[in-house]
Amino acid sequence: MLYGRGTEQDRIHQLLSQAQEGASSALLIHGEAGIGKTALLEYAAAAAPGRVLRTVGIESEMELAFGGLHQLLRPVTDRLDRLPEPQAAALKAAFGLSGEAVRDRLALGTAVLTSLAQAADGSPLLCVIDDFQWLDQASLDALAFAARRLHTEGVVMLFARRDGVPGGQITGLPQLRLQGIDSAAVDALLTDHVADLSPYARDQIVEQAQGNPLALLELPAALTVEQRAGQLNPVTLPAGLSSPSSRIQETFQEQVRRLPDATRAMLLVAAADDSGDLDLVLRASTRFGATLEDLEPAEHATLVLLTEHTLSFRHPLIRSATYQDAALTRRLAAHRALAEELAAELDGGRSGEQHADRRAWHLAAATTGTNEDVADEMVGVAQRAGGRQGTASASAAYERAAQLTADPARRARLLAAAAFTSAEAGQFHRTAALTDLINGLALDPAMLADFARVRAIVELDRGSPRQATRILLECADRIGPSADLAPVLAEAASTAQSSGDRTLMAEVEARIPALPEDSTMRTMRTMAGPLATAGNAGSAGFAERILAGTHAQLSADHRTALEIAAACVRDCRAQDVIGWLHTALHLLAEAQISLGRYEEAESAAAEGLAIAEQFGRNHRAVYLRGTLATLAALRGQQERCTRLSAAALDYADAHGIELAAAHAHRALGLLDLGLGQAESALTHLEAARARVGHPVLSAFLLPDLVEAAIRAGQRDRAAESARALAEWAETAHHPAALALARRCQALTGPDDETDQHFTTALHLHLPVPVPVHDEGGATGATQPFERARTELLYGEWLRRERRRTDARHHLRTALETFETLDAQPWASRARTELQAVGGTVDPDSQSNALLGRLSPQEREVVRLAATGATNREIAAQLFLSPRTVGHHLYRAFPKLGITSRTELPLVLAEAEAH
Repeated sequence: MLYGRGTEQDRIHQLLSQAQEGASSALLIHGEAGIGKTALLEYAAAAAPGRVLRTVGIESEMELAFGGLHQLLRPVTDRLDRLPEPQAAALKAAFGLSGEAVRDRLALGTAVLTSLAQAADGSPLLCVIDDFQWLDQASLDALAFAARRLHTEGVVMLFARRDGVPGGQITGLPQLRLQGIDSAAVDALLTDHVADLSPYARDQIVEQAQGNPLALLELPAALTVEQRAGQLNPVTLPAGLSSPSSRIQETFQEQVRRLPDATRAMLLVAAADDSGDLDLVLRASTRFGATLEDLEPAEHATLVLLTEHTLSFRHPLIRSATYQDAALTRRLAAHRALAEELAAELDGGRSGEQHADRRAWHLAAATTGTNEDVADEMVGVAQRAGGRQGTASASAAYERAAQLTADPARRARLLAAAAFTSAEAGQFHRTAALTDLINGLALDPAMLADFARVRAIVELDRGSPRQATRILLECADRIGPSADLAPVLAEAASTAQSSGDRTLMAEVEARIPALPEDSTMRTMRTMAGPLATAGNAGSAGFAERILAGTHAQLSADHRTALEIAAACVRDCRAQDVIGWLHTALHLLAEAQISLGRYEEAESAAAEGLAIAEQFGRNHRAVYLRGTLATLAALRGQQERCTRLSAAALDYADAHGIELAAAHAHRALGLLDLGLGQAESALTHLEAARARVGHPVLSAFLLPDLVEAAIRAGQRDRAAESARALAEWAETAHHPAALALARRCQALTGPDDETDQHFTTALHLHLPVPVPVHDEGGATGATQPFERARTELLYGEWLRRERRRTDARHHLRTALETFETLDAQPWASRARTELQAVGGTVDPDSQSNALLGRLSPQEREVVRLAATGATNREIAAQLFLSPRTVGHHLYRAFPKLGITSRTELPLVLAEAEAH
């Protein structure tokens, strides 16, 4: 029975009831030790109308990658072969069933989601994850990934975390904080469960427990008969500073101290391991003269729970109290005994990798000082964990190996490996601490460069891009020109761009030899070129390749940017380089927007944001929110655009990420411009331009700024921006850039040149081969949205010139393109202009009228379903569960006026043929 938790029970009951209707949900319950988290989870398990899966974090197993996930999914591992092949392979690799490495953590997270959906199988499923602060990071990442993507599977995931202790964190889930129960509940609990307390002793217990249910039960249990009668003193129940959880632990220690020595020895062995393997604990305990019968006193005192094969502590604090109360020599002996027994199992061929890892950790725990053999064992643990993509576990193992070696050079290498893997795991606080440990050590140039890049990544997400650039430049100066500076300078160029600081960018450029100083764009392109050639398909080349793609995008060579980004995304997935995938997806989405591929851009940006949020890459997340805000602006989604831009600006302003702030302001300006609010648009766009001092970085918003200024009647401000745009376009020397410049010259130049500027701009927008590279290559490109804007502006000018027939042609072309792109505000403007010159508009002729009724996720699902893909195949591609895919199709069919998926190809073909 729970006391004082009616509100919390109602909330859980509501989640379980909704699961019966097919709705999924997740809830994070947290509070201090003993506050009732586990009891609430047990209530949920008892009340669950369907199947229950459980796992619990165990402090001693925090570094065993995927141990917690395996515990949760073990009852359904017989269904692994029903998963899509990549997902089944990912789970088998994580659980050590295939001997393969986990090559795709996204596939793994999706596999967990699909496994839970399959386990539900049309009935509610409850997943209980207790003490997740002690869950291994790899398991926690996979479970959090699934929890954030629950939709209509009928799955409820309840996570519980103890406050005030280090360990894993989850963001993005609803939270429920448990506090002390009220006085009425306290009275009821004590009346029902605690007898023979004098009023004075009762008052003292109530005061000390502070509404903590476990404290209310355990504090009286630690009292003698005399103390229960009221003979208490301040030493017995110290008042003041200690927390209820620490006082509970003290009571557990008192109970353990009353046990026989052999019983205490056996409990210490169990506490040192806490794997729950009774046979292992018994065998290791024989080294201390303990036998199974010695567990009886602990069982009678309800300190442990026993089954035929398992031993578990009734509460995690009992294990903690047992372990901490033992002398160091006894703790070391317990770990040594466990390591020896696990070694015997390995020698007998009865165990696999996980036992080898546990044995190595016990050896390390039993070792004081340095020991090269044990250090070697820990390196093996790290390599196995890294192969399974347990990067947090790998980092911890590398760090312990570094502590065990006496060789300074080897220690530096191991600390370097620990820092790298912690950064990959998103543990930036640990990364910073690890890099600080080796700052004073002598590093070779390659290692120094690697560490500078890791420190810069940490600074980007915790500090500012300016400081990150300084770290990299200091490293470049220290290494000197004889070393390979390409990776360091590629990172420095990227972080300097984020800062928007023209002076800082010039400092980066100055460190690259033989750069001409008379052309900013040539400088940028020259910098990107040699750095990109230093890259390769491996992770060491991603920074350089993405920098090259970024500069292609900045110089309006969007097809080249798309090719580079797509190749990087492909290689990141193939090599499981998760640390670069979100950045590559951001570049891909930006190039796709420029080329009018809005649906693909939405998918890429949403995936990139999900990855960035999951792994704590806040710096890139702010850019991806700006990208999604731009897409929302193009479609006229005011609330979404405003929300995403505000979130991006909040973080960008706090961390000095000026380029990201410029993109967020530009999204707001583009939204207002499409809605005909020129003055507001001009305010946002000028704010965006003020954020970046480098002309190359501000060029992307100049066409919008020119148009907003003209529509706001600010011709002089428009003319200045048009001149800056023309300079950039001349330097970029790409048709797409020149087309934008000519359009803006048509708006700001002499009236007798307007017609020629517009017609030249439209010609440049065409996708014809145009030489753009020094080596003679040719690549044509078009920006359908920008071409349609040129058609619209030209048509408006022709209408004012009373050339109505010519105007109708251009306005109709603009309208068709805007409708195809689902750029609704711009389509509305074109439609109004077309009607003003006598053009007819068929409201049912919009090329994407039907698809425009669908949400972005529904459109993606529908497009894939039309190709014949099954729900499972669509789910695997979009990182959803099959049940969620089915839900999207169920909602989409009525909007499209159809009843089955067999009609989808015809509906899409008709829409795209208009």
